[in-house]
Amino acid sequence: MIKKRTFEILEKAEEGDTPSFIFDIFIITLILLNVVAVTAATFDDFAEKYKTPLHYFEVFSVAIFTVEYLLRLWTSKLKYPQSKIPYIVYIFSIGALIDLAAILPFYLPFIIAVDLRFLRVLRILRMFRILKLGRYSEAMVIIGKVLKKEKEKLLATIILTMIMIFIASTVMYHAEHTAQPEYFSNVIETAWWAVATLTTVWYGDIYPITVAGKICGGIIAILGVMLIALPSGIICSGFMAELKERKCPHCGKVT
Repeated sequence: MIKKRTFEILEKAEEGDTPSFIFDIFIITLILLNVVAVTAATFDDFAEKYKTPLHYFEVFSVAIFTVEYLLRLWTSKLKYPQSKIPYIVYIFSIGALIDLAAILPFYLPFIIAVDLRFLRVLRILRMFRILKLGRYSEAMVIIGKVLKKEKEKLLATIILTMIMIFIASTVMYHAEHTAQPEYFSNVIETAWWAVATLTTVWYGDIYPITVAGKICGGIIAILGVMLIALPSGIICSGFMAELKERKCPHCGKVT
């Protein structure tokens, strides 16, 4: 009974469940305050002046998120009733990995010795806490389901993108290496130009100057526009399909 009620409170609040609603508001507020704290800590003067309050707030936040993680692990059998290994299923779920990423940077320095550079990276990982908001956002839940359903198609576009980058890098290397050996010294170096061009961001720091390079560059840029449209179309169609499934046949509202 206690485990079931704990599970209900931890999950997104149902209509009329006041304790669960209060818990949701508390966690959402704590996450947003963490985002503010992590951002404020990047200001050297502020971080030095309020070093102690920021530290205590970090300890408090990690304690709450740790208890939440352990309680979700404890009640995972109710979330995955059909599974014979619900704890393992939960630990490797997206939500649990995000929860773990939110608290791991705090505990890791106590477990293993880390240098200052790695410690800075760990502090950056605290921003993963904002992803915990996805559990309380219906739109994020829908997007998550769309990505899960369309993962094979999206994986295919990623593979196609990698192939295109390799082909573009190879072609442009042979077209520009003689004219610009300092920029197109090998296929790996040329890959920077290929990535910037195929993603249509093109910083302008490296560009073809030969006729063959300009022709190839133009073709590759056009292919890049079409390539970028693929995952966008897949996600949009999946999103519309998900909304259609959620639409009530009687009133037309999305449930």
